[in-house]
Amino acid sequence: MELPEVEVMRRDLEKDVVGLRIKKAEVKSSKNAMRSIRRHKTRKDFTSRLVGRKIAKVERRGKYILVTLDSGDVLVVHFGMSGQFQRGTGRVALPPHTHVLLTFAQRGDLRFVDPRTFGELFVTAGDDLGKVKELQHLAIDPLDQVFTWPTFQYLLADRASKMKQLLMDQKFISGLGNIYSDEVLFHSGIRYDRMSDALSSQEVRRLYRAIQEVLQEAIKLRGTTLEDEAYVDLFGDPGGYGEELKVYGRLGLPCRRCRTPIESVRISQRTSYYCPQCQS
Repeated sequence: MELPEVEVMRRDLEKDVVGLRIKKAEVKSSKNAMRSIRRHKTRKDFTSRLVGRKIAKVERRGKYILVTLDSGDVLVVHFGMSGQFQRGTGRVALPPHTHVLLTFAQRGDLRFVDPRTFGELFVTAGDDLGKVKELQHLAIDPLDQVFTWPTFQYLLADRASKMKQLLMDQKFISGLGNIYSDEVLFHSGIRYDRMSDALSSQEVRRLYRAIQEVLQEAIKLRGTTLEDEAYVDLFGDPGGYGEELKVYGRLGLPCRRCRTPIESVRISQRTSYYCPQCQS
């Protein structure tokens, strides 16, 4: 998941589970289930801090979901490559790869499903959030009000990096991954290998505007679900932004703007897509 999918999940959770009390917390018996709570020594160490607690609020930091409980503890969630929450009831069978199950006193349950087990959940005291190293190093959020054009221009000029790698660097800007970095670069007309400190003022403005517009539109359309259907929302529905993708996953297909075939390149073990005509 990237920022739009995590933000859609946060908004769904905020509407659907805030105020509900956790009646039962269960970590399944498989090794993969234990891997999902790998910062806890035992299942009980994890579940005992959830049972009986009411969900007070749901926030997002970068690609992390923070579920604050009425005890002051925070359930920190990172979905990794294939993790997701699904709402369900006792009448609906658990999907394969369900590792954690939270049953509510009022209605239904919340399932953490993760086929590839790169995601994780852990509970920490609210006062200790600042000690979580992954959260400490998160960069500015592109949806935050402090993410202004002058700030972005300064951050770019301060780094001498190729644009694709830089946009995916969570210590530079949080939330962008392989899909949306490609889309942002296409919308701004900038190639993946341009150097960040060599962009013109006009290019910086285009890039800043593209980040805002692409992410907001992707959130509006409830994220990107690709052919593998690794991402669905809280209620099992696919996102609609996949139909709007201009370059990602479109190798050899004509550019939607100029009809030139889309090309790809390997960057950091990932396939990146671009239009050789529209991006320079």
